[in-house]
Amino acid sequence: MDAGSVDHRVRLAAFSFLDEQTRINGEVLPYAVLHEGFVFEGRRVPLLGPQGIFKPAVLPEIPLSITTAPVVEGKARPYEDEVERDGLIIYRYRGTDPQHHENVGLRRAMQLHTPLIYLFGITKGAYIPVWPAFIVGDDPSALSFRVAVDDAQAVHGDQAVFEPEADARRKYVTVLTQKRLHQRGFRERVLDAYRRVCAICRLRHEELLDAAHILPDTHPKGEPVVKNGLSLCKLHHAAFDENILGIRTDLHVEVRLDVLEERDGPMLLHGLQEFQGAQILVPRSEQLRPDPELLAERYEAFRKAS
Repeated sequence: MDAGSVDHRVRLAAFSFLDEQTRINGEVLPYAVLHEGFVFEGRRVPLLGPQGIFKPAVLPEIPLSITTAPVVEGKARPYEDEVERDGLIIYRYRGTDPQHHENVGLRRAMQLHTPLIYLFGITKGAYIPVWPAFIVGDDPSALSFRVAVDDAQAVHGDQAVFEPEADARRKYVTVLTQKRLHQRGFRERVLDAYRRVCAICRLRHEELLDAAHILPDTHPKGEPVVKNGLSLCKLHHAAFDENILGIRTDLHVEVRLDVLEERDGPMLLHGLQEFQGAQILVPRSEQLRPDPELLAERYEAFRKAS
Protein backbone atom coordinates (compact mmCIF):
# COMPACT_ATOMS: atom_id res chain seq x y z
CA MET A 1 0.00 0.00 0.00
CA ASP A 2 1.42 3.41 -0.92
CA ALA A 3 2.49 5.81 1.82
CA GLY A 4 0.14 8.56 0.63
CA SER A 5 -2.89 6.34 1.09
CA VAL A 6 -1.84 5.40 4.63
CA ASP A 7 -1.22 9.05 5.52
CA HIS A 8 -4.62 10.07 4.17
CA ARG A 9 -6.51 7.38 6.04
CA VAL A 10 -4.69 7.92 9.34
CA ARG A 11 -5.53 11.63 9.27
CA LEU A 12 -9.18 10.94 8.55
CA ALA A 13 -9.26 8.42 11.39
CA ALA A 14 -7.61 10.98 13.71
CA PHE A 15 -10.16 13.65 12.80
CA SER A 16 -13.00 11.16 13.34
CA PHE A 17 -11.54 10.18 16.73
CA LEU A 18 -11.32 13.82 17.83
CA ASP A 19 -14.85 14.51 16.63
CA GLU A 20 -16.13 11.62 18.75
CA GLN A 21 -14.07 12.54 21.83
CA THR A 22 -15.15 16.19 21.78
CA ARG A 23 -18.78 15.10 21.51
CA ILE A 24 -18.28 12.93 24.60
CA ASN A 25 -15.99 15.13 26.69
CA GLY A 26 -16.53 18.65 25.36
CA GLU A 27 -13.95 20.75 23.55
CA VAL A 28 -11.26 20.38 26.24
CA LEU A 29 -9.58 16.97 26.15
CA PRO A 30 -7.23 15.54 28.78
CA TYR A 31 -3.65 14.62 27.96
CA ALA A 32 -4.38 10.95 28.70
CA VAL A 33 -7.00 10.74 25.93
CA LEU A 34 -4.74 12.42 23.39
CA HIS A 35 -1.69 10.40 24.39
CA GLU A 36 -3.60 7.11 24.25
CA GLY A 37 -5.06 8.03 20.86
CA PHE A 38 -6.79 5.42 18.74
CA VAL A 39 -6.07 2.14 17.00
CA PHE A 40 -5.50 2.10 13.26
CA GLU A 41 -5.25 -1.32 11.62
CA GLY A 42 -3.93 -2.87 14.81
CA ARG A 43 -1.47 -0.08 15.66
CA ARG A 44 -1.92 2.52 18.38
CA VAL A 45 -1.78 6.09 17.11
CA PRO A 46 -1.15 8.71 19.84
CA LEU A 47 -1.94 12.30 18.93
CA LEU A 48 0.83 14.07 20.79
CA GLY A 49 4.28 13.44 22.20
CA PRO A 50 6.87 15.14 24.41
CA GLN A 51 7.76 17.74 21.75
CA GLY A 52 5.62 20.32 20.00
CA ILE A 53 5.79 18.70 16.56
CA PHE A 54 4.65 15.09 16.61
CA LYS A 55 4.65 12.30 14.04
CA PRO A 56 3.37 8.90 15.21
CA ALA A 57 5.29 5.87 13.98
CA VAL A 58 2.44 4.80 11.70
CA LEU A 59 2.91 7.87 9.49
CA PRO A 60 5.67 7.66 6.89
CA GLU A 61 6.81 11.27 6.65
CA ILE A 62 4.61 14.16 7.74
CA PRO A 63 3.73 15.06 11.36
CA LEU A 64 0.18 14.60 12.58
CA SER A 65 0.00 17.38 15.16
CA ILE A 66 1.57 20.56 16.48
CA THR A 67 1.14 21.56 20.11
CA THR A 68 1.19 24.83 22.00
CA ALA A 69 2.08 24.16 25.64
CA PRO A 70 -0.35 25.28 28.36
CA VAL A 71 0.13 28.65 30.01
CA VAL A 72 1.77 28.61 33.44
CA GLU A 73 1.22 31.97 35.11
CA GLY A 74 4.49 33.87 35.37
CA LYS A 75 6.41 31.49 33.11
CA ALA A 76 7.09 31.56 29.37
CA ARG A 77 5.82 28.63 27.34
CA PRO A 78 8.49 26.34 25.88
CA TYR A 79 6.67 26.85 22.56
CA GLU A 80 5.52 30.47 22.75
CA ASP A 81 3.47 31.11 19.63
CA GLU A 82 2.27 34.46 18.41
CA VAL A 83 -0.44 35.76 16.14
CA GLU A 84 0.32 37.98 13.16
CA ARG A 85 -1.70 41.08 12.38
CA ASP A 86 -3.51 39.19 9.63
CA GLY A 87 -4.49 36.49 12.13
CA LEU A 88 -2.12 33.70 11.13
CA ILE A 89 -0.41 31.77 13.92
CA ILE A 90 3.38 31.96 14.11
CA TYR A 91 4.59 28.49 15.14
CA ARG A 92 8.22 28.14 16.22
CA TYR A 93 10.64 25.67 14.69
CA ARG A 94 11.91 22.73 16.69
CA GLY A 95 15.29 24.08 17.76
CA THR A 96 17.38 26.35 15.56
CA ASP A 97 18.15 24.04 12.65
CA PRO A 98 15.75 24.55 9.72
CA GLN A 99 16.79 21.09 8.52
CA HIS A 100 15.81 19.29 11.71
CA HIS A 101 13.66 16.38 10.59
CA GLU A 102 10.55 17.71 12.40
CA ASN A 103 10.90 21.09 10.69
CA VAL A 104 11.42 19.32 7.38
CA GLY A 105 8.24 17.35 8.05
CA LEU A 106 6.18 20.51 8.55
CA ARG A 107 7.73 22.02 5.45
CA ARG A 108 6.61 18.95 3.54
CA ALA A 109 3.12 19.37 4.98
CA MET A 110 3.09 22.91 3.57
CA GLN A 111 4.22 21.74 0.14
CA LEU A 112 1.58 18.99 -0.04
CA HIS A 113 -1.18 21.04 1.68
CA THR A 114 -1.51 18.29 4.28
CA PRO A 115 -3.92 18.98 7.17
CA LEU A 116 -2.66 18.80 10.74
CA ILE A 117 -4.13 18.85 14.23
CA TYR A 118 -3.37 21.95 16.30
CA LEU A 119 -3.43 21.16 20.03
CA PHE A 120 -3.76 24.29 22.12
CA GLY A 121 -2.70 23.86 25.75
CA ILE A 122 -5.31 25.25 28.14
CA THR A 123 -3.99 24.18 31.53
CA LYS A 124 -1.62 21.45 32.64
CA GLY A 125 -2.83 18.21 31.09
CA ALA A 126 -5.74 19.79 29.16
CA TYR A 127 -5.87 20.74 25.47
CA ILE A 128 -8.33 21.98 22.87
CA PRO A 129 -7.80 20.21 19.54
CA VAL A 130 -8.39 22.24 16.38
CA TRP A 131 -8.48 20.69 12.94
CA PRO A 132 -7.72 20.96 10.09
CA ALA A 133 -4.72 23.27 10.47
CA PHE A 134 -2.41 24.02 7.55
CA ILE A 135 1.17 25.22 7.30
CA VAL A 136 0.85 28.17 4.93
CA GLY A 137 4.23 29.88 5.32
CA ASP A 138 7.84 29.19 6.23
CA ASP A 139 10.35 31.77 7.48
CA PRO A 140 13.77 30.17 8.15
CA SER A 141 15.27 33.54 9.13
CA ALA A 142 12.74 33.80 11.99
CA LEU A 143 12.80 30.04 12.68
CA SER A 144 9.05 29.83 12.34
CA PHE A 145 6.14 28.60 10.27
CA ARG A 146 2.80 30.29 9.59
CA VAL A 147 -0.30 28.30 10.46
CA ALA A 148 -3.91 28.80 9.37
CA VAL A 149 -6.97 27.00 10.68
CA ASP A 150 -9.78 26.04 8.37
CA ASP A 151 -13.36 24.95 8.78
CA ALA A 152 -13.80 21.22 9.38
CA GLN A 153 -15.80 21.05 6.15
CA ALA A 154 -12.53 21.63 4.29
CA VAL A 155 -11.93 17.93 4.87
CA HIS A 156 -14.37 16.24 2.53
CA GLY A 157 -15.29 13.02 4.26
CA ASP A 158 -14.16 9.73 2.82
CA GLN A 159 -12.87 11.37 -0.33
CA ALA A 160 -10.18 13.08 1.76
CA VAL A 161 -9.79 15.98 -0.62
CA PHE A 162 -7.39 18.43 1.02
CA GLU A 163 -7.12 21.49 -1.20
CA PRO A 164 -5.27 24.78 -0.70
CA GLU A 165 -8.27 27.06 -0.90
CA ALA A 166 -9.86 30.24 0.30
CA ASP A 167 -7.02 32.11 2.05
CA ALA A 168 -9.41 34.83 3.20
CA ARG A 169 -11.71 32.28 4.84
CA ARG A 170 -8.80 30.59 6.61
CA LYS A 171 -7.57 33.87 8.05
CA TYR A 172 -11.07 34.66 9.28
CA VAL A 173 -11.51 31.19 10.83
CA THR A 174 -8.04 31.42 12.41
CA VAL A 175 -8.81 34.78 14.06
CA LEU A 176 -12.09 33.46 15.49
CA THR A 177 -10.40 30.26 16.66
CA GLN A 178 -7.58 32.10 18.41
CA LYS A 179 -10.07 34.33 20.21
CA ARG A 180 -12.05 31.30 21.37
CA LEU A 181 -8.93 29.41 22.49
CA HIS A 182 -7.55 32.28 24.53
CA GLN A 183 -10.92 33.01 26.15
CA ARG A 184 -11.31 29.36 27.12
CA GLY A 185 -7.73 29.25 28.37
CA PHE A 186 -8.33 32.25 30.62
CA ARG A 187 -11.53 30.69 31.96
CA GLU A 188 -9.90 27.36 32.78
CA ARG A 189 -6.89 28.94 34.51
CA VAL A 190 -9.09 31.22 36.62
CA LEU A 191 -11.49 28.44 37.60
CA ASP A 192 -8.58 26.16 38.50
CA ALA A 193 -7.05 28.86 40.70
CA TYR A 194 -10.36 29.38 42.53
CA ARG A 195 -10.97 25.63 42.98
CA ARG A 196 -13.92 25.87 40.59
CA VAL A 197 -16.28 27.72 42.92
CA CYS A 198 -17.73 31.23 42.90
CA ALA A 199 -15.44 33.53 44.88
CA ILE A 200 -18.49 35.25 46.43
CA CYS A 201 -21.16 32.61 47.07
CA ARG A 202 -19.05 29.39 46.75
CA LEU A 203 -21.41 27.89 44.16
CA ARG A 204 -19.77 24.75 42.72
CA HIS A 205 -21.86 24.12 39.58
CA GLU A 206 -19.18 24.64 36.94
CA GLU A 207 -21.70 25.21 34.16
CA LEU A 208 -22.86 28.30 36.09
CA LEU A 209 -19.36 29.73 36.62
CA ASP A 210 -17.53 32.37 34.58
CA ALA A 211 -14.06 33.83 34.59
CA ALA A 212 -14.73 37.52 35.17
CA HIS A 213 -12.16 40.18 34.30
CA ILE A 214 -11.40 42.66 37.07
CA LEU A 215 -10.48 45.20 34.40
CA PRO A 216 -12.14 44.38 31.06
CA ASP A 217 -10.10 43.03 28.16
CA THR A 218 -10.68 46.34 26.36
CA HIS A 219 -8.74 48.14 29.13
CA PRO A 220 -4.98 48.68 28.60
CA LYS A 221 -4.33 46.71 31.80
CA GLY A 222 -7.02 44.12 31.12
CA GLU A 223 -4.72 41.21 30.38
CA PRO A 224 -6.05 37.62 30.38
CA VAL A 225 -4.05 36.59 33.45
CA VAL A 226 -5.37 35.04 36.65
CA LYS A 227 -4.42 38.10 38.74
CA ASN A 228 -6.92 40.03 36.62
CA GLY A 229 -9.59 37.38 37.03
CA LEU A 230 -12.28 36.27 39.44
CA SER A 231 -14.27 33.05 39.42
CA LEU A 232 -17.88 34.19 39.71
CA CYS A 233 -21.25 32.57 39.19
CA LYS A 234 -23.31 34.10 36.41
CA LEU A 235 -25.40 36.19 38.81
CA HIS A 236 -22.42 37.71 40.59
CA HIS A 237 -20.48 38.12 37.35
CA ALA A 238 -23.34 40.16 35.89
CA ALA A 239 -23.71 42.13 39.13
CA PHE A 240 -19.97 42.87 39.16
CA ASP A 241 -19.93 43.98 35.53
CA GLU A 242 -22.98 46.21 36.02
CA ASN A 243 -21.57 47.82 39.19
CA ILE A 244 -24.33 46.38 41.37
CA LEU A 245 -21.60 45.04 43.59
CA GLY A 246 -17.92 45.86 43.96
CA ILE A 247 -14.93 44.24 45.57
CA ARG A 248 -12.67 46.34 47.74
CA THR A 249 -8.90 45.92 47.98
CA ASP A 250 -9.41 44.26 51.39
CA LEU A 251 -11.27 41.53 49.41
CA HIS A 252 -14.69 42.30 50.87
CA VAL A 253 -17.90 42.70 48.88
CA GLU A 254 -19.79 45.96 48.77
CA VAL A 255 -23.34 46.10 47.42
CA ARG A 256 -24.53 49.32 45.80
CA LEU A 257 -26.52 51.34 48.33
CA ASP A 258 -29.77 51.61 46.36
CA VAL A 259 -29.76 47.84 45.79
CA LEU A 260 -28.92 47.21 49.43
CA GLU A 261 -31.95 49.25 50.53
CA GLU A 262 -34.32 47.82 47.93
CA ARG A 263 -37.08 45.44 48.95
CA ASP A 264 -37.98 42.79 46.42
CA GLY A 265 -37.85 39.08 47.12
CA PRO A 266 -35.70 36.15 48.25
CA MET A 267 -33.36 36.27 45.25
CA LEU A 268 -32.36 39.86 45.92
CA LEU A 269 -32.08 39.21 49.65
CA HIS A 270 -30.11 35.96 49.53
CA GLY A 271 -28.40 36.41 46.17
CA LEU A 272 -27.02 39.92 46.66
CA GLN A 273 -27.88 41.80 49.84
CA GLU A 274 -26.67 39.12 52.26
CA PHE A 275 -23.19 39.28 50.74
CA GLN A 276 -22.66 42.86 51.86
CA GLY A 277 -19.31 42.84 53.68
CA ALA A 278 -18.57 39.18 52.88
CA GLN A 279 -14.95 38.25 52.21
CA ILE A 280 -14.29 36.63 48.85
CA LEU A 281 -12.45 33.35 48.35
CA VAL A 282 -9.00 33.79 46.81
CA PRO A 283 -6.51 31.34 45.27
CA ARG A 284 -4.13 29.54 47.61
CA SER A 285 -1.14 30.74 45.60
CA GLU A 286 -0.13 34.30 46.42
CA GLN A 287 0.92 34.98 42.83
CA LEU A 288 -2.57 34.10 41.54
CA ARG A 289 -4.55 36.31 43.91
CA PRO A 290 -6.27 39.48 42.62
CA ASP A 291 -3.86 42.30 41.89
CA PRO A 292 -4.59 45.05 44.46
CA GLU A 293 -3.91 47.81 41.93
CA LEU A 294 -6.41 46.32 39.47
CA LEU A 295 -8.98 45.87 42.24
CA ALA A 296 -8.46 49.48 43.37
CA GLU A 297 -9.05 50.84 39.87
CA ARG A 298 -12.10 48.64 39.37
CA TYR A 299 -13.51 49.55 42.79
CA GLU A 300 -13.13 53.23 42.01
CA ALA A 301 -15.22 52.71 38.86
CA PHE A 302 -17.86 50.94 41.02
CA ARG A 303 -17.80 53.76 43.57
CA LYS A 304 -18.31 56.41 40.90
CA ALA A 305 -21.15 54.43 39.34
CA SER A 306 -22.79 54.17 42.77
